[in-house]
Amino acid sequence: MDSQQEPQPDAQHYFSARPAGPDTRRPLAVVLAGRRRDLVTSSGLFSPDGVDKGTAILLGSVPDPEGQRLLDLGCGWGPLALTMALKAPDAEVLAVDVNERCIALTAENARRLGLGNVTATTPDDVDAGLEFSTIWSNPPIRIGKQELHALLLRWLPRLAPGGTAWLVVQKNLGADSLQRWLAEELPGDFTVRRAETSKSFRILEVRRGE
Repeated sequence: MDSQQEPQPDAQHYFSARPAGPDTRRPLAVVLAGRRRDLVTSSGLFSPDGVDKGTAILLGSVPDPEGQRLLDLGCGWGPLALTMALKAPDAEVLAVDVNERCIALTAENARRLGLGNVTATTPDDVDAGLEFSTIWSNPPIRIGKQELHALLLRWLPRLAPGGTAWLVVQKNLGADSLQRWLAEELPGDFTVRRAETSKSFRILEVRRGE
């Protein structure tokens, strides 16, 4: 779910709950929170061979997560959720994805890093009453506008008072129009701004008032 780059070789699968093709685990070495991390990956998910450009820009641009309950919306193999958990070890981190393979990989990678504060799950298994102090997402632009809008309106209003969501969106895939739409559609105590432009990406900040 973590996609807006050029389609990857298995792009046709990673929006599916059960992606086609063998789930063959292979090593993945990446740098997260300033250190090399030895993880695992597989096929049938977005950017299986490393941290994609948009996610890397998000990680390099946003402040450390704040609060006791954090959300990675569209976790893939886990780069955002794992970084949140490394930077906020006392917080609860929920990693959400529709792709069951992504959920399993994020959970396994959290175990490999000794991160007991990560829960990887499907959207429907998250308690509807939970609110989040920080949300990080590289949202799945390519699922289509209607589905994307429904996804964002499902989760962004669940920011806790004073909470902040950070989204990375590629400019040529509608970052500016998405910013305007969010400003119009979110409740009145929410503000939306362009926090940064880096290369071909925008970082959008969505903040809920106290």
